Amino acid sequence: MNNEFIASCIHDIPDFPKKGIVFKDISPLLASAKARSITTELLVRNFRDQSIDVVVGIESRGFLFGMLLADALNAKFVMLRKPGKLPGNIVTQEYELEYGTDTLEIQEHAISAGDNVLIHDDVLATGGTAAAAADLIQKIGGKIAGFNFVIELDFLNGRENLSGFQIDSVLHY
Repeated sequence: MNNEFIASCIHDIPDFPKKGIVFKDISPLLASAKARSITTELLVRNFRDQSIDVVVGIESRGFLFGMLLADALNAKFVMLRKPGKLPGNIVTQEYELEYGTDTLEIQEHAISAGDNVLIHDDVLATGGTAAAAADLIQKIGGKIAGFNFVIELDFLNGRENLSGFQIDSVLHY
């Protein structure tokens, strides 16, 4: 029932950002206090019994629920950003895209060695960005407790890039 309600708050936008893509717009979900509350609870349910020290949100839509998850889990919130957006000493992780490369960055001391980290993003597509996030967090000493996503695009097989980790998604398409 709750998943059906959440799904009703996701709008398909055809041909965005380019022809042939059906974009899953979470704006209506964000606009509804009820939908945000239910989504947060669904995202947190399988991690409540774990000791989560840090929730990491992947730029930029991962910040939206990432903060709410951190509050619900009484954890610290840390942002993974694109290059040049964080001050101070940073650690970077480059990763492959279908056509080229991209980079994620984190502040050097944002996560302590041994911290249990939940990684959150709005959508799991191919899994490349999420896998790079895990690599970056492990590089600075964090332990991956799992991943969660509002939406998982099953046909893109993103889970294959995250094998060995707990992965929870609210909605599957």
